[in-house]
Amino acid sequence: MFERLKAAREVANQKTELKRLIADCDELIKEPGQSVSVGIAARALSRYQKLDTSSRGEFYELLATRYEPSIESMTRALDAHKEKRSPESLIELVRAVEPPRQELLRRLNRVASGTAVIVQMREEILKSLRSAPALAAVDADFEHLLSSWFNPGFLELKRLDWMTPAHLLEKVIQHEAVHEIDGWGDLRRRLEPDRRLYAYFHPALPNEPLIFVEVALLNDIPSAVAPLLDRSKPPNVDAKHYKVAAFYSISNCQPGLKGIHLGNFLIKRVAEDLKSEFP
Repeated sequence: MFERLKAAREVANQKTELKRLIADCDELIKEPGQSVSVGIAARALSRYQKLDTSSRGEFYELLATRYEPSIESMTRALDAHKEKRSPESLIELVRAVEPPRQELLRRLNRVASGTAVIVQMREEILKSLRSAPALAAVDADFEHLLSSWFNPGFLELKRLDWMTPAHLLEKVIQHEAVHEIDGWGDLRRRLEPDRRLYAYFHPALPNEPLIFVEVALLNDIPSAVAPLLDRSKPPNVDAKHYKVAAFYSISNCQPGLKGIHLGNFLIKRVAEDLKSEFP
């Protein structure tokens, strides 16, 4: 009996938190003042983080229905633009077509923790797409905004080495997706002088690598990857023998950034850095 009452109370609490979250989101969209909106956004994110998986699913469904663009507004704006063909009518059409949830996400992102939470939201939405295909438009809005916020021009390239803080190196071990890192000894070999490990970071997520690439500095083009991973082979510390940079592994660390193409930009940036280091 006690457990049933406890479960019923938790369900009621979740419904209350979800209702309050939606009220905060409605208020946030309408609030014109930036300073006031930050407080509302912080309150909304706090409520979101209290939701369980089921309630978050309901919230995402409400993002799809409650904050979609108005058909009537889009039709009026389109008709007006067909008639006027002016820059002003085009601006109004673009405003009418944009879903209100995009502006909601922009305002949530005014909070210091907003970017991290929004990336987490998208990760959960991606997991739900198969069972909730109606969220596809919501996911498209998240991807559109995150593509702008995580433009490579905004990202910081960092070389990670054995002196890098342990919590960052642990994330490298955790997220290595191509050639599993077998503990700290294996990682240390990948950070020796004849190896390089570079990662992209975002200013809003300073302790979260977004994507990283591993490079071996060699005398010749390798015929296989296995020798590059051999921990028993001593490092080649003579830099004058480095003729080849073999990019042998690249791993994404943030599932919520799926579809945000950073890999090619990272490889090109690292190649430029290595050319400068070894002209």
